[in-house]
Formats: sequence, structure tokens, C-alpha cells
Amino acid sequence: MSLAATDLVSLADLDQNKVTPGVLGFIVFAVMALAVWGLMKSMNKHMRKVDFKEPADPGTDGHPADTSARRS
Repeated sequence: MSLAATDLVSLADLDQNKVTPGVLGFIVFAVMALAVWGLMKSMNKHMRKVDFKEPADPGTDGHPADTSARRS
């Protein structure tokens, strides 16, 4: 016993009123996912180049200035 293509369609129970994203929705989602992946990779590359160490201010001892004690 073999199944014809019409038998397979009836087994799938496709509803013509059901809305699905289809192939176009998958392609759009895949392109967006690749774009986000590329942006994250680029961001990581740029963040590795950033130097977070601030140079010490030569006018101080390295301590933050207390401005409340200096006010008269």
C-alpha cells in the first residue's frame, strides 16, 4: 500500500485559515539573527581595544579632593 501526495496532504490536516510566517518569515529572522551576531562580534572587538585605566592626576596625591573642608 503506497500513499499518494493527496493522501499526505489530508494526513497533515492543513488549515487554509491559519496564518504562518512561512519561508519569508524564516529568511527575515535568519538575516536579523546574523546581523545581531555580526554586531556583537564587532562590539567585542572594539571593547577589547578600550583602555579603562585612568591616569592619575599629577596635582593630587591620588586621593579625591574634599571640597567641603575647603569652603569658608
